Amino acid sequence: MLMLYAGLLCGQAPLKESPELLVAADRPGVYLPSLYGKKVGLLVNQTSVLQNGQHLVDFLLANDIEVVKIFSPEHGFRGKASAGEHVKDGKDPKTGLPIISLYGNNRRPTKEQVADLDLVLFDIQDVGVRFYTYISTMTYMMETIAETGKKIIILDRPNPHGYYIDGPILDPKHRSFVGLHTVPVVHGMTVGEYAQMLNGERWLRGGFICDLEVIPCYAYDHNTRYSLPIKPSPNLPNDTAITLYPSLCFFEGTTVSVGRGTDYPFQLIGAPWFTDGNIDFIPKANEGAKNPPYEGEQCKGFLLQDFSNAYVDGLGELYLYWLIESYKMAPEKDKFFSNFFTLLAGTKDLQKQIEAGESPQEIRESWQEGLSEFQLRRRKYLLYPDFGP
Repeated sequence: MLMLYAGLLCGQAPLKESPELLVAADRPGVYLPSLYGKKVGLLVNQTSVLQNGQHLVDFLLANDIEVVKIFSPEHGFRGKASAGEHVKDGKDPKTGLPIISLYGNNRRPTKEQVADLDLVLFDIQDVGVRFYTYISTMTYMMETIAETGKKIIILDRPNPHGYYIDGPILDPKHRSFVGLHTVPVVHGMTVGEYAQMLNGERWLRGGFICDLEVIPCYAYDHNTRYSLPIKPSPNLPNDTAITLYPSLCFFEGTTVSVGRGTDYPFQLIGAPWFTDGNIDFIPKANEGAKNPPYEGEQCKGFLLQDFSNAYVDGLGELYLYWLIESYKMAPEKDKFFSNFFTLLAGTKDLQKQIEAGESPQEIRESWQEGLSEFQLRRRKYLLYPDFGP
């Protein structure tokens, strides 16, 4: 039987609410003066909204900012494309602005695509996990900006996982679009802080430093509980899915479904070969999952919402028991892991540790030296008080 509830003795992080919190987009008095008289490109998506629900594009145009074009990340400008789905260039029907997809013909913006701009404004809600690709798109934009002598302004937003760091540090041998830098799976930084680290550590291509300005959030720190007002991608529809995402995304490199093509993406685990569970489901193609794993097949599994809300939320660490126990019960262990698992983990070690029968405690202990070193490096780039008591 899959041990869903093992290891419940860990403490929880002291998260708190911040009713005064403002994302950077809601601080126009800070950033609008830098935009007047400039030709501006926007790297934005459906999350780029102000507190009143107005999209940043519309707000800037209403304030006489010369917006020239829009760049969009994975899932597209409206955030509806499936994970990994090729997104074509287009035109925003409301404003008529051209949209350049950075998840289509090219993931790295070309020098020609920014040549007619003075600066790029980035405003996208991230979830603070290395394999969530918005920070890779930000990196590529910063590299092109640095190489062309332009400027980028980051409008910062809170990180819903900003209250801890955890997971293996990426091995540079396994760099990919789902992991570009030597950071842990959960890095505990906002996109603005992450951008400062890219500059400070000379991680941009060629060791360039980008002309960077970060507009910080107001009344945020790394102990702040933050509920995302808009889903950041099609398969992270609510706080529960976002809470579980760092722990469950590893399953995308295995023979286990995380609920794509159901009403509970990233809120359940299961497969046709599961013999236990509290939910039966049949994945079906939908807007956010056009070809979900096990499409049309009867699956059994575990719905994790209650457990997540009672325990994982605020835990401050990756929850590895499900991954380990699923491997133990898999009928074909030689097929359980795909090559994508290594890219998600950023290392071969995690798969080897699971196959060797190591416990979650033993695996997490192997990360501690790397996490301690990263914690010291990370502090140099923080814009907000760090997590802790």
